[in-house]
Amino acid sequence: MTSKKPVILLTPYFNTERDEPYMRPAFLKAVRHAGAVPVILPLDLEEEDLALLLKTADGVLFTGGPDVHPFFFGEETQHHCGNVCLRRDQMEFSLLKLAMAARKPILGVCRGAQVLNIGLGGDIYQDIPSQFPQKFPVAHTQPFGYEIPSHTVTVTPGTLLAEISQCDTLKVNSMHHQAVRTVAPGLIASGHGPEGLVECVEMPEYPFLIGVQWHPEYLWEQDPAACRLFTAFVKACSELEE
Repeated sequence: MTSKKPVILLTPYFNTERDEPYMRPAFLKAVRHAGAVPVILPLDLEEEDLALLLKTADGVLFTGGPDVHPFFFGEETQHHCGNVCLRRDQMEFSLLKLAMAARKPILGVCRGAQVLNIGLGGDIYQDIPSQFPQKFPVAHTQPFGYEIPSHTVTVTPGTLLAEISQCDTLKVNSMHHQAVRTVAPGLIASGHGPEGLVECVEMPEYPFLIGVQWHPEYLWEQDPAACRLFTAFVKACSELEE
């Protein structure tokens, strides 16, 4: 077991208009509060460079961001699909493969959850409003601040999400128009939003791999379940065998 603070690699956001990578401070604050050192990855890295950085790190956090290009899950571009960043897509799918080969703990948030699912062979709704039928359309892109929950998630008993959250139902925020559709082989859906939309995926046969569709980095200061998610992730990173 490591005695030092674990180092967490964070995938960068990317401003396509300015051609600039950046990071939302909420992620850095949440990771530091949980007891780890966050390190923002450069965007343009070859696989050998990613592998080198992974050797120095204890876990990987796939952050939110723009849509994943539909070609990565074998589809044409749907009319409502948003902007993409191919450089980020390519880097993150390479990173996921390498991180899993090294058995590093992995957390995905929003886009990050979708990256996990696509990278492992699943797919996503390119646009929830036009592709996922709902009797009561839920505001998955909420009209108010990120620190305010907007809908509920039903937690599947006996899952990692249930163990971490210690809740049957979570109140979450929501800033996305895409979501997991077909769950990838090896993953299970452990949280569902209203009318059954997948809101959390995890891999039972892996040391720690979970992806949530909401943004706990904006909720952890007032929501114990969101705080426990980062704490559990950092704890898993701390327990890596050297």
